[in-house]
Amino acid sequence: MEESERLDLIREKALELGAAQAKLILAEEIVVENRVVLKCRLGCDEYGRRLTCPPYTFTVDEFRKMLGEYHWALLLKFRSQASAGPEVATNLLRTEYDPDVCAERKAEAAAFWATWKKQKGEILLAVLELERTTFNLGYTLALGFTSGSCGLCEKCNTAAGICLHPTMARLPEHAVGIHMKATMAKAGMPLSFPFQGHPEPTGLLLID
Repeated sequence: MEESERLDLIREKALELGAAQAKLILAEEIVVENRVVLKCRLGCDEYGRRLTCPPYTFTVDEFRKMLGEYHWALLLKFRSQASAGPEVATNLLRTEYDPDVCAERKAEAAAFWATWKKQKGEILLAVLELERTTFNLGYTLALGFTSGSCGLCEKCNTAAGICLHPTMARLPEHAVGIHMKATMAKAGMPLSFPFQGHPEPTGLLLID
């Protein structure tokens, strides 16, 4: 089978698995920036709590070197079933943690996160299945990435430093410096921030 046929099969499989859009790009077109991980350290309440997040992951420079050894990447965009009005969508963390936010808004945020968490797990399974399909087509170094921090365990095994689900856990794109908003825009698949009604979770598959 020609490489173009195999790559087409991988893209078609992504759509079958629930991606709203899937686009093949050269790996060198992925935007990687050192500043991206600042949002992990200063702005994310999962920092230091997950082995798939900084400071436990590869450094941005280490990832750049690894990325340079890949030829292809498949960008994935999903449509989330989670929803929130503009007041909650633009203040998700404040709505969750600020005691002065009204109960109605807090309930809306809680419903959003419950749906988001469930679908995040479904997207991880889709990315893993896509990775398996790609591996079986001869791309033995295929590796998937997903949006958001890992949710496989309620509490990550950071104390021991050993992941309890190493065959399933995957890194969030931003944890290694991938600027997904810029990468998606560059590929003609822009993301909306703040999201309008429903967020657009992303995924990424490195192929080689």
